[in-house]
Amino acid sequence: MMVTSAAQQLQEASEGTHLASRSELEAFLKGVERRAFKQAMFAVRDEEAALDIVQDAMLRLAEKYGHRPAAELPLLFHRIVQNAVRDWFRRQKVRSLWTTLLSSLSGGSDDEDRDPLDTLEAAGPPNVHGAPAEQFEQSQVLEIIEQELARLPERQRQAFIMRYWEELDVAETAKVMGCSEGSVKTHCSRATHALALALKARGITL
Repeated sequence: MMVTSAAQQLQEASEGTHLASRSELEAFLKGVERRAFKQAMFAVRDEEAALDIVQDAMLRLAEKYGHRPAAELPLLFHRIVQNAVRDWFRRQKVRSLWTTLLSSLSGGSDDEDRDPLDTLEAAGPPNVHGAPAEQFEQSQVLEIIEQELARLPERQRQAFIMRYWEELDVAETAKVMGCSEGSVKTHCSRATHALALALKARGITL
């Protein structure tokens, strides 16, 4: 299966959309799709993910920039693909981070002024290229974490998202939330422990 199906999706997405030169857009995408797939595949080393990245990039180019001059299409498409690759790595990093973060609590401290992320940062970046079975398990755990995250008190949820999703540091998070850095660490610690207990209650051990 190659990215040729994206051309069909492109035709459906562009129906009724005013394009300065639809033929030029289609010719550009047909000429660049294989190179883009190889580029994405080299970056993420996952055929299915690379296919999704290129198809989404092609559709996004057609929907948002299809009316732009043909000379601008290569740079625009390159930026879209690069952003999609970065987004993919960000999602993988967050999945690995959250599961590693929660597993670190198994023998952790009860100190509410301790930000669990400090320990992880010292340990180095997580491995985003796990085995398929491991990636699937992490994706399931992530879905459960997101469900439980929605049940947290607002301030705990806010601090957790800013620190572990938006990747703000403690000082930046404190400034946005209008509280002290100690309060940020307390909110993050309570949120992390609450999520760990919720996962344990569901029979999930990390």
